[in-house]
Amino acid sequence: MGCRALLLLPFLSLGAATTIRSRSETPISLSLPTSPTPDPAVAYSYSVLYFEQKVDHFGFSDTRTFKQRYLKADKHWKRDGGSILFYTGNEGDIVWFCNNTGFMWDVAEDMKAMLIFAEHRYYGESLPFGEDTFKDSQHLNFLTSEQALADFAELIRHLKGTIPGAEGQPVIAIGGSYGGMLAAWFRMKYPHIVVGALAASAPIWQFEDLTPCGMFMKIVTEDFRKSGRHCSESIHGSWNAINRLSRTESGLNWLTETLHLCSPLTSGDIPNLKEWMAETWVNLAMVDYPYEANFLQPLPAWPIKVVCQYLENSNVSDTVLLQNIFQALNIYYNYSGQAKCLNISQTATSRLGSMGWSYQSCTEMVMPFCTNGVDDMFEPYLWDLEKFSNECFQQWGVKPQPHWITTLYGGKNISSHTNIIFSNGDLDPWSGGGVKKDISDTLVAVYIPQAAHHLDLRGNTAFDPSAVLSSRLLEVKYMKTWIEDFYRNAKWQPRETSKE
Repeated sequence: MGCRALLLLPFLSLGAATTIRSRSETPISLSLPTSPTPDPAVAYSYSVLYFEQKVDHFGFSDTRTFKQRYLKADKHWKRDGGSILFYTGNEGDIVWFCNNTGFMWDVAEDMKAMLIFAEHRYYGESLPFGEDTFKDSQHLNFLTSEQALADFAELIRHLKGTIPGAEGQPVIAIGGSYGGMLAAWFRMKYPHIVVGALAASAPIWQFEDLTPCGMFMKIVTEDFRKSGRHCSESIHGSWNAINRLSRTESGLNWLTETLHLCSPLTSGDIPNLKEWMAETWVNLAMVDYPYEANFLQPLPAWPIKVVCQYLENSNVSDTVLLQNIFQALNIYYNYSGQAKCLNISQTATSRLGSMGWSYQSCTEMVMPFCTNGVDDMFEPYLWDLEKFSNECFQQWGVKPQPHWITTLYGGKNISSHTNIIFSNGDLDPWSGGGVKKDISDTLVAVYIPQAAHHLDLRGNTAFDPSAVLSSRLLEVKYMKTWIEDFYRNAKWQPRETSKE
């Protein structure tokens, strides 16, 4: 296991995490539209717009600018009593995130909401320096969460200043994964701009020693253990099987052919092969959705259960085990039947910005991961900050600052903030670094059984477990409370009186 950056959903009494159950003890009258189709990721109708942003918000001598792309949908928006739902874009193309965030589209009419999807700088089309954006660390120097949040704040100021009727309306930040972290941090840093935030699958505590470094891979392993008999044991045994077979030229050739790889393996490729396989199992855990979906790859419903059908027998020879491993990998990479071979250099959709995220993980987004091969199904891997730092310097010419995120955003000392929903699914490995218990009456945790990575942000379908459907209703209930409070406070604002 290497240190490849992982790319990063009933009203009960508060005080502990609100765990969604099949039947709510308190009826929730709100209902959301439900799609009869399995995959709620669809193309929606919106305007594509651009806003000129400063490259550097925190200096005064650099006057360079770039165009930030954002999407706007106002079909259901009302000037009277409406709201603005603002998606805090993360590490990829904003159109892709927009089409995979059906929750916002489902609730837009009920909340009289304008929908804004803001692209994160250095991703998609929002490239500050065009073709030179990723040229070197000098050009990448402005790729930080702080600059991205400032972009969002400036964009909202622009929208409120140019769209008639928007100025006096509440804005709610919504995001998932890294975007969920940004949504939470946006509310913390700019509470005068957003009245609240829905932070889905947001591992804001995956830094330093706030969360044990092995928690992430333990959850991945548990997902596979629960999904099939001896499934995790088969994966655990595959690493030594690869080690034994890769000792000879004939074994390397056999691995290349059996795994249907696009390029012949050499002995030097084995670490990359095992990283690729490990990341595949991680990605399956993140997108273990209850219906066919095409988020990271085209996949069947409950894909881990499908994968584990091939891994039920761990007590077999090395060759049989790896033949079974190929069948499992093929579910992830070739469910559509269109792949002619498997490419170990790619594990997810190209719409994610791997270059930008690699740089961010080498600067401020330093999240420790480790494995021990006992509590998880992976080869032992110790988190070594010095080694990681040297690799970052070799690739990008920068050294990570592992303490900066907790210094900037508070780590676990966030109780002074308000109006943030932290939602996490029990199947999601990122939930280990998330907020799973209420911190206060207004910093609330929604813990969702049978839910993978920000499943609650995807559109309602008839295939969703009842707990997921209930969680969305609860999230809307919180958000409506924020909107009501906003208008109530606005109504009772003291008016300025003229002085004579």
